[in-house]
Amino acid sequence: MKLSIIVGMLACLFTSITKATDDWAALQQTAKGQTVYFNAWGGSEATNAYIAWAALEVNKRYGLTVKQVKVTDTAEIVKRIQTEVAAGRTKDDGSVDLMWVNGENFKKLKQNKLLFGPWAEQLPNWQYVDLTKPVRVDFSEPTEGLESPWGTAQLTFIADKAKTPVPPHSALELLTFAKANPGLVTYPKPPDFHGSTFLKQLLLELTPDPAVLQQPVSTVDFAKITKPLWAYLDQLHPLLWRQGKAFPASVAEMHRMLGDGELKLSLTFNPNEAANLIATQQLPATVYSFGFTKGTIGNVHFLAIPINAHAKAGAQVFANFLLSPEAQARKADISVWGDSSVLKDKKIPAALHIESVNKVPGMLVEKVPTLAEPHASWMGALETEWLKRYGSH
Repeated sequence: MKLSIIVGMLACLFTSITKATDDWAALQQTAKGQTVYFNAWGGSEATNAYIAWAALEVNKRYGLTVKQVKVTDTAEIVKRIQTEVAAGRTKDDGSVDLMWVNGENFKKLKQNKLLFGPWAEQLPNWQYVDLTKPVRVDFSEPTEGLESPWGTAQLTFIADKAKTPVPPHSALELLTFAKANPGLVTYPKPPDFHGSTFLKQLLLELTPDPAVLQQPVSTVDFAKITKPLWAYLDQLHPLLWRQGKAFPASVAEMHRMLGDGELKLSLTFNPNEAANLIATQQLPATVYSFGFTKGTIGNVHFLAIPINAHAKAGAQVFANFLLSPEAQARKADISVWGDSSVLKDKKIPAALHIESVNKVPGMLVEKVPTLAEPHASWMGALETEWLKRYGSH
């Protein structure tokens, strides 16, 4: 009797696997000939070049065309999707097929039922995902299969040993460093993602009870909790580049300013970006990465498909390719992009192991604790208040 039960279970498993394989083959056939408009942040040459490579690969392998729509602020894409759906473009006539998204933008799309899915955990390459990483939660919001993990990230600072042998390792040390180096420190202007993340990093360190940041901002005393942040920035801004009356538009601009000696510090959300910038001769070999002693914010970034995407099948095929061991290994290569993988080495072929990469100049080598992202609602609240206080400068 036990044997017959086991045989029955195996038969059901085989049937489900066969069906999943057949379903995926049918999806690939549907995707053939489709054009996927992939809306992704376009502020990094390395990222854009990687996406162009991936687009060529899926075109050759699956007859799929991918066109990157370069984005500066993902919130603008969310607004476009909302506008299209409100205008009646609700099924398969939207202008966005796949988007690079996380945090507050994902939460807004999910809450307003503007996402297709669930689909992510049905991808064949989901089997390789490292489930010990926060791949099922995004800024404390459950993903529920509505977005596919693409890479991991952590706020990282960059300096040049030739000019800054000892960097600041906390918010208070950064203030002291800025006093000693007036005009040589800054950060990107919110709502640039990196600038907003920098604000959250400071708030996590400066607020007396950082645990409250895991709660929705509407449920707490925002003014009381953020008071130390604004007091800190009021001290910091007069010491910044252009006395805090202007801010760089992006980290790419900050990297150039660091290379030109106009700044002493830059920042990134990719612990390997400095290494990539050295490898591509955009920054000198004396550049290094560092973090704050008590940790910096880290998360997983994702891909999502809008509810009204025209090429839903093509978007899934492209997302599956981006999740493949081959594509993840190439993405993690310092000379290509250096964006860390979301896959588990034990699950993939040894030849494509990603984490066993040699240490190279510029990459983050020190162990920096990873701090959890605040609840998604904090991002917009901080940006609004920052713009109210400092945006008119």
